[in-house]
Amino acid sequence: MSIKINFNVPPYTGKEVDYMKEAIENQKICGDGPFTRKCGKWIEEQTGTARCLLTPSCTQATELAALLLDIKEGDEVILPSYTFVSTADAFVLRGARAVFVDIRPDTMNIDETLIEDAITEKTRAIAPVHYAGVSCEMDEIMEIAKKHHLAVVEDAAQGIMASYKGKALGTFGEFGCFSFHETKNLSMGEGGALLIRDEKYIEDAEIIREKGTDRSKYHRGQVDKYRWQNYGSSYLPSDMNAAYLYAQLELAEEITQARMDRWNQYKELLSPLAEEGKIELPYIPGHCVHNAHMFYIKTKDLDERCRLDAFLKEKGILPASHYVPLHSAPAGLKFGRFHGEDKYTTKESERLLRLPLFYKLTADEAEYVAEQVRAFYR
Repeated sequence: MSIKINFNVPPYTGKEVDYMKEAIENQKICGDGPFTRKCGKWIEEQTGTARCLLTPSCTQATELAALLLDIKEGDEVILPSYTFVSTADAFVLRGARAVFVDIRPDTMNIDETLIEDAITEKTRAIAPVHYAGVSCEMDEIMEIAKKHHLAVVEDAAQGIMASYKGKALGTFGEFGCFSFHETKNLSMGEGGALLIRDEKYIEDAEIIREKGTDRSKYHRGQVDKYRWQNYGSSYLPSDMNAAYLYAQLELAEEITQARMDRWNQYKELLSPLAEEGKIELPYIPGHCVHNAHMFYIKTKDLDERCRLDAFLKEKGILPASHYVPLHSAPAGLKFGRFHGEDKYTTKESERLLRLPLFYKLTADEAEYVAEQVRAFYR
């Protein structure tokens, strides 16, 4: 059967092309142009972070955080194995070892009660991942980090417009990293942002992001010429990409609400199956506000998930599974180690199936998807 409902359709508001044309007419399409600054300011105001620097991807935002922390060969960073490879890559590229700990089966986030036991004299940082825009238990994680003098780098790739106890995700640790990939709630195709909590890191971040120069100061008129100050690279997106993103930031509340409507619709329509014990639905702790980044269900086991996946595709629906746990991958075996027991990471990852969810998914489409899930179990 031909596909009726894709897993994802990149968000589009209608103003993206107008703003990109404006960027071209400004004759400023390289990094740190007017739209880049507008996006950074918007995120700073929305999250309360000290500084936001747009990057070409969330991967590069995380790499920038690792550089700012001066992560070195032999260091260790604690993170969940159930995450995208970029969370580990940023630190492995600096020579660090990834130390994986198990996840909680309810939120699919790192189990905060297992972190402290994984700490050694080599541990430098903790990298919690806010899966599906649902926060990790940041109070406990920050307490552990403070006790052991560790940095925290939040992988909030899926977390824009979400919060923990009233505070925006990405603003708890030294650094937070957002993604604006085409699959995210707000998109610039490829893109990301580094959120900086402590102002002491801002100048170094600007220098590393601008190929190791103080060019940012030059553009602000603080120096008469810019010089090579430190190691660095180019972590600047094109202003045309930022223009595309800014059109969506302006409608961030509307986009989030539209996704939330479909998320709630899925929950309502599929709750009877959950009550019968046939599937499990996402769990949102009461002190967390999520952003409807994804709606997933958990089947009995891997075999059932594969059969449901095939059934939905026959009905013209494209669902998606998610991460293969990093510790079981070739690079995970080479660059990391799993601390403790893999009680939930592999088992829960094999049960999870994501349903289509995007900005302009219609109520009728969501109802069709839910009906086909119900039909499978009938």
